[in-house]
Amino acid sequence: MGAPLRISAARSPSYFLPFLIGLLSLTALFLYQVDSFVSRVKTVAGHNLDPTPWHIFPTRNFDEETRQARAYKIIQCSYFTCPYTNTTTTATPSRPRHSKSSSQQCPEFFSFIHHDLEPWSRTGITKKHVMEAKNFAAFRVVIFKGRLYLDLYYACVQSRMMFTIWGLLQLLERYPGMVPDVDLMFDCMDRPNINKTEHSSMPLPLFRYCTTQDHFDIPFPDWSFWGWPEINIRPWNEEFRDIKQVSKSQSWSRKWPRAYWKGNPDVLSPIRTELLQCNHSRKWGAHILRQDWGEEAKAGFEGSKLSDQCKYRYKIYAEGFAWSVSLKYIISCGSLALIISPQYEDFFSRGLLPKKNYWPVAPDELCQSIKFAVDWGNVNPSEAQAIGKNGQDFMETLSMDRVYDYMFHLITEYSKLQDFKPVPSSSGLEVCVDSVLCFADEKQKQFLERSTAFPSPSPPCTLQPANGNLIKSWLQQKQRVIEDVRAMEKQKV
Repeated sequence: MGAPLRISAARSPSYFLPFLIGLLSLTALFLYQVDSFVSRVKTVAGHNLDPTPWHIFPTRNFDEETRQARAYKIIQCSYFTCPYTNTTTTATPSRPRHSKSSSQQCPEFFSFIHHDLEPWSRTGITKKHVMEAKNFAAFRVVIFKGRLYLDLYYACVQSRMMFTIWGLLQLLERYPGMVPDVDLMFDCMDRPNINKTEHSSMPLPLFRYCTTQDHFDIPFPDWSFWGWPEINIRPWNEEFRDIKQVSKSQSWSRKWPRAYWKGNPDVLSPIRTELLQCNHSRKWGAHILRQDWGEEAKAGFEGSKLSDQCKYRYKIYAEGFAWSVSLKYIISCGSLALIISPQYEDFFSRGLLPKKNYWPVAPDELCQSIKFAVDWGNVNPSEAQAIGKNGQDFMETLSMDRVYDYMFHLITEYSKLQDFKPVPSSSGLEVCVDSVLCFADEKQKQFLERSTAFPSPSPPCTLQPANGNLIKSWLQQKQRVIEDVRAMEKQKV
């Protein structure tokens, strides 16, 4: 064998220069290939994905870092963070032993799980159903033997995808060995997409944060339950605790006897545009403020602290481009929530009853309807306060325990309808707690770690059997109360 190649500084420049040029060329080619590869890789942080059509905020990227650092970060987080596992031999995590007697009954609104899945109760959910729904999805989640695998199709606004995936991972941590294998498509845009008229012949199962009575989209807890770092909204258990504490520090009689709303009206929302016309304390009894996102961002959203907005007796909820995550914070105040006839529904809002948990406001005579609610509440302070307190109590029952229970039962009932065995796709990438934290920036990581779940000492709440009559009766009761309020307004006029 020949002697090993050695490079000596004593060699002449004429010998060393071609070698150096060749080495640099190979290095450049390698970096180019890595960079080209990375540019095609899709990650849980939303890097390298095309922006969504509704994208107020830019996606986070690695432009400030070198190509090498960016490549290393993506490859490290995507491929080397989760422990290597052979999915064909991985055992399902051991199921904890829970006493059935320790399980409490789920809240009544959990019955809407059956209602949402009813379109597939006879046909089942086929592989074709799932793959057709891909055309409307931002990502695909496969849970297989207690592990989560992800296919990404386009970027979500801000960190929605990251925190939604985190929530699913925490569900696996909370109920180890209990979450069934499942294959589902998820969209992170605001508005539902699977219209019942257009898709009546073949309903497509698509999970998202809200739905309407005219859509098949399946509502799922939104990302902000685990935090919304971009606007400094902390995990739900922290936000609710502080909102309730501040609201209790001021008696009802000392709260401002006005209706309050602060938000962004520039989101193609006719209701919010109309609401701006109601900003007159004496005429309409309302204080309406436009949220300047740019200025608030510069100040770290210190002027938008949710707990600071509970000093008013009445808090207005107005839908934006679709539903708004603000609903849960508004009701949590303990003020009388004035909800303007919502078109969109999230997973829990269907459990709210008018004149029990909130006051219904008519959209057609908006300012007059707000004024009537304020006048009625100021004349009937004990009743107004009681409704506000009932709303706050409802939100208190919606602890993270119940959020995870809803997720568990929804996924479990959905999995029962699938007529195929879910397995990770060839392009699916395993995502684990460590890989999400690897991609997170410092603020995101703080929020994620503060919303970490642990194995539950008790089983999920007991889901009631499907009962279509219960849902029908519930909806009819709500409609009757709303009509009664409308009649009260007309009598006043």
